[in-house]
Amino acid sequence: MDHFTYRGGALFAEDVPLAAIAASVGTPVYVYSAATLTRHFDQFRQALAWTDHLVCYAVKANSNLAVLRLLGGMGAGMDVVSGGEYARARAAGVPGGRIVFSGVGKTRAEMRAAIEGGIRQFNVESENELAALSEIAVSMGAAVPVAVRVNPDVDARTHAKIATGRSENKFGIPIARARQVYAAAARLPGLRVVGIDMHIGSQLTELEPFRQAYAKMADLCRALRADGHAITRLDLGGGLGIPYRRDNAAPPLPVEYGAMVRETVGDLGCEIEIEPGRNIVGNAGVLLASVIWTKRGEGRDFLILDAAMNDLIRPAMYDAHHDIVPLRQRPAGAPVAPVDVVGPVCETGDTFGRGVDLPPLEDGEIVAFRSAGAYGAVMASEYNSRPLVPEVLVSGERFAVIRPRPGIEEMLARDRIPDWL
Repeated sequence: MDHFTYRGGALFAEDVPLAAIAASVGTPVYVYSAATLTRHFDQFRQALAWTDHLVCYAVKANSNLAVLRLLGGMGAGMDVVSGGEYARARAAGVPGGRIVFSGVGKTRAEMRAAIEGGIRQFNVESENELAALSEIAVSMGAAVPVAVRVNPDVDARTHAKIATGRSENKFGIPIARARQVYAAAARLPGLRVVGIDMHIGSQLTELEPFRQAYAKMADLCRALRADGHAITRLDLGGGLGIPYRRDNAAPPLPVEYGAMVRETVGDLGCEIEIEPGRNIVGNAGVLLASVIWTKRGEGRDFLILDAAMNDLIRPAMYDAHHDIVPLRQRPAGAPVAPVDVVGPVCETGDTFGRGVDLPPLEDGEIVAFRSAGAYGAVMASEYNSRPLVPEVLVSGERFAVIRPRPGIEEMLARDRIPDWL
């Protein structure tokens, strides 16, 4: 469910007509619904109400400070994968004790900064990282909580570029070597082993891969405890998908996911950490774009928008689908025709959809890309020297620009021409 609905023939975000936002801010523009963000976070919190838990929002999905402040104010933890994301979470007011630092390539500088600023735990992904973290912790007189990320070699049944739990993926330590690595971690000074971490991929639309992975995690937890390790936390990662196509079957709900977690690891007495991102923010956002031109081609028609692949790269990168709808609703049964929806960037890959059934649209008319709240603005670039897209947050009848659109002069001012040119 989201809070983007038609009223009187116009598409609204909560109680604000999207056309009013477009008129005020211009297009393209990302628009987020605070009510949807709140509802989706609450669903995960309720799904794990049967046990001690922390829902750590995956900052990589959407890192706008206003989004982080909203979720952090509700008690969310944060899962970060870079020093920049750590700084964003802290700037949004999230205490270090609610921040988990994940990622395969943490630098020593990032480790030091997180220890200085406060950290709930590091999710460690290699033996080299364990050694470096130990060295830094000792030099700072700290005892740092760690969980080791274990790769369970489970097929997540998702897009190959966002699968993370197979043996050929770069993430984590092979589960066959986990007991050996935990023994080494226990001997390193400055580290306090507290848990096990596992994350098998993103946009999972069924529970079975999770079930297989968590069963392996439960067996490992029992084995590690038998070896003398005090395992008190299980970090289950994120990955639960969202329905990008309105006509497709919906992925499992958070309450169903929570029941499966209870079934697989609920008897271990561990605090549960999860790291949802897309499922919280994906359907909480839309991207608005205006029609520049309609164009008739050889055997196909084109709808050319002012949004491009640099603004929303998921279709070009993952062949991802986003439902595209006009802000002005047409009557039921109104004629539609297939068009290729494209942007103005000089790449054939700058295509959002082929053969998309849409009603006839006029130049200047506005459309909305649904389910664009996750991995949209956060993955945008200035390719073709196009300014980054602004972002807007809606709450009831109010809306605010939470990241303004930079001007061309602002982009140019970041470059430096050396004196000798």
